[in-house]
Amino acid sequence: MLNKNKLFSEREVTLIPDVSQALSWLEAHPDALKGIGRGIERETLRVRPDGKLATTGHPADLGAALTHKWITTDFAESLLEFITPVDRDIDHLLAFLRDIHRHVARELGEERMWPFSMPCVIENSDAIQLAQYGSSNIGRMKTLYREGLKNRYGALMQTISGVHYNFSLPLSFWQAWAGVKDMESGKDAISAGYLRLIRNYYRFGWVIPYLFGASPAVCSTFLQGKESSLPFERNERGMLWLPYATSLRLSDLGYTNKSQSNLGITFNTLNGYVEALKKAIKTPSEEYARIGVKDEEGRWLQLNTNVLQIENELYAPIRPKRVTRSGEAPSDALARGGIEYIEVRSLDINPFSPVGVDETQVRFLDLFLIWCTLADAPEMSSAELQCTRQNWNRVILEGRKPGQTIGIGCEDTRQPLTMVGKALFADLKRVAEVLDSQSGSPDYQQVCDRLVASFDDPELTYSARILQTMLDNGISGTGLALAEQYRQMLTEEPLQVLTGEDFTQEAIRSRYAQQELEAADTLSFAEFLASKKG
Repeated sequence: MLNKNKLFSEREVTLIPDVSQALSWLEAHPDALKGIGRGIERETLRVRPDGKLATTGHPADLGAALTHKWITTDFAESLLEFITPVDRDIDHLLAFLRDIHRHVARELGEERMWPFSMPCVIENSDAIQLAQYGSSNIGRMKTLYREGLKNRYGALMQTISGVHYNFSLPLSFWQAWAGVKDMESGKDAISAGYLRLIRNYYRFGWVIPYLFGASPAVCSTFLQGKESSLPFERNERGMLWLPYATSLRLSDLGYTNKSQSNLGITFNTLNGYVEALKKAIKTPSEEYARIGVKDEEGRWLQLNTNVLQIENELYAPIRPKRVTRSGEAPSDALARGGIEYIEVRSLDINPFSPVGVDETQVRFLDLFLIWCTLADAPEMSSAELQCTRQNWNRVILEGRKPGQTIGIGCEDTRQPLTMVGKALFADLKRVAEVLDSQSGSPDYQQVCDRLVASFDDPELTYSARILQTMLDNGISGTGLALAEQYRQMLTEEPLQVLTGEDFTQEAIRSRYAQQELEAADTLSFAEFLASKKG
């Protein structure tokens, strides 16, 4: 159990802001947290029984990836993405996600869902087929965007999988906390609250890869013969690892775009964020201009030669979001209605769960994101935003190293990660007590007690646990065993909240919806792209 007196005395010398006043307010307004909205997006590669990448197209019986509400593809035809609707009940949310997995597992035949973030054995990146979305202009644009990603960063990097967690606080919270009346009139105050959350996430979100990072190793084939500056250890099975790493997915091996570091994007005001994002999609890049928009034979190579082809290309560990209207850019949606929810993008696939994420993680993220909203968050310059990356990198590459320290922004002050982590959890325990008071169960507090132990014993972290299994059995051996175990488990389980008819009807609806889009086009593809530049 947490020793709160000891931890509060540690607080005085840690980098965690003093949130005691805000926590006292929360304890006096427990009903403000009723109705938290959550959604999950989980990516997973389809692989053959031998663990190699599946080269088949997106299974036709699943429906049209362009228009399906729950089952789509990400970068590649073989990279599935599952999407839940917004849910206010954790059990129902996870049951819905599991039903999608159960249905897909039955439809995949001999193929399996890869249980790791880092891809399986891909001997030739040319074998990675870009996701296909039909002949409509919007479908062709989505595929061309992926062609641009491939030509800019390489196809292999784009096959890395993750879990995205979408989170929104209820109107009742903003009414009590910020004095707003409704979402529309209060959109500026609500957006400011979410931006505060995001700034704290950049400062303290390294706790997520510390606890849940599950990609401490990669197959040597992932490097495709390229040299890495990371001091990898190697074995005869072709496995590369760092002994204290947590999430190589979040390292420079994974999603990085160095040209984005100079964009000056900050999270101090919504207008400032939107303007910087809009500028980025209009800022020319010399590097990408060398690729060109078309090749000599007239084949499209990318949407444009700007730093970002579209706004989604901005690689960030967290994003402010609003549901877009048809044809609306994400930044225009934010400018119109303010921030509606945030998307956490730092979760590795959880290899210990058949659906890539579990209840413990969902409850922890609830606690942490509420804390990020409550804690003071001074404005951050783009330079300080870049400095926060140093903390993340320490945790990503050496998070479990004995004596590891953590700083804040560009300051020189560094303190033991274990001390800062435990001080954070003293606050999270108080948030947990408020949430548990609503349900009459100790679920959130038990999550705190279970996870805080990882700071005294790093071997309890996901990365330490999976690394040991990988060292014993190899990455492919471990991945194949888990993939087969989960395949059997999911195919044998009955659907829980959806029905087979639900999936059949959504597949039919999605195919008709795609056909309607294709029939409605009146512009040529070139004209369509030109219309998007404005």
